[in-house]
Amino acid sequence: MNPLFLIRVPVAMDRLARCAGERGWLRHRGHVAGFDEGRALHHLLDETFGPGALRPFRLLVAGRRAVGSLYGYCESDVDSLREGSRIHAPPEHLSVLGLERLEGKAMPSAWTEGRRLGFDVRARPVRRLKNDLVDGQTAFHKGAEVDAFRVEALRRYPDNPEGMEQHGQTREGVYLDWLAERLAPAAELDRDATRLVRFQRVRVSRGSGGPEGPDATFHGALTVKDPESFATLLAKGVGRHRAYGYGMLLLRPASRR
Repeated sequence: MNPLFLIRVPVAMDRLARCAGERGWLRHRGHVAGFDEGRALHHLLDETFGPGALRPFRLLVAGRRAVGSLYGYCESDVDSLREGSRIHAPPEHLSVLGLERLEGKAMPSAWTEGRRLGFDVRARPVRRLKNDLVDGQTAFHKGAEVDAFRVEALRRYPDNPEGMEQHGQTREGVYLDWLAERLAPAAELDRDATRLVRFQRVRVSRGSGGPEGPDATFHGALTVKDPESFATLLAKGVGRHRAYGYGMLLLRPASRR
C-alpha cells in the first residue's frame, strides 16, 4: 500500500465563504442553496492539490475563531503538495489556504493486530435503502439516503413512531451499531468507550441534490483486527460524503479500559 501522510493546512473562514460566493458554490440548480463548507472545501482542495488528493478531510474550528485547521490524509508529502499547488492553485485560493504553513507527518507504514487506538470522527450515519420504505405520508424509494435511526425505527415499529424510545433504544445506540459495521472487519469498536458527543441535522449541497440528514461526531476507542484493512480504512474514511468533510478517523491516545 502507498505511504499515507497526515496533512494540516490553515483555512481562513471568512475568505472561504467569500470564495464560495464568488465561484457560485452557494447555488444549486440555479437557486441559492446556502453556504455548505464541506462543498466549498471539496472544490477548493481539488483545485489546489488535484482531484481527490486530500481526502478524507476534517475541518476543526475552535469557537468563533477566524482561522480553522483542516486535517486530511494524503498519499503525497508536504513538498509534493506544495509544488502541486504552485502549478494548479488559482490565485484566489492562496488567500483562503495558508499554504506557507502547510504541515505534515508520515503515518505508520504498518499496524499491529490488537492495537487499541482512540479516535474522533465526524460522520453522516445514513443508509441507502435496498427497498421502498414508507413513513406516514412520506415515501422513501429504493436507493434513497435516509437517517440510520429513522430506518431502524421504521423497520422495527412501522406503526409506532415512538416505538424506539418506548423500548429504550436510543439514537446513540443505533448510530454505534452503524459505526461498528463500517469499522468491521478492519477494527472492532469499543462501545463502552465510545460516545456520540455531538449531533445535529443539516441540509447539504451536492451536485445531485440537497439532502437533509444527520451530522454526528463520535469520540471513542477501537481495536485493530486486520492491519492491512485498517490501513485502507484510514485512507478511505468511514461512511458516505467522505469527499465533503465526513468520515476521517483522527487518531488519539486511547483511554484506559
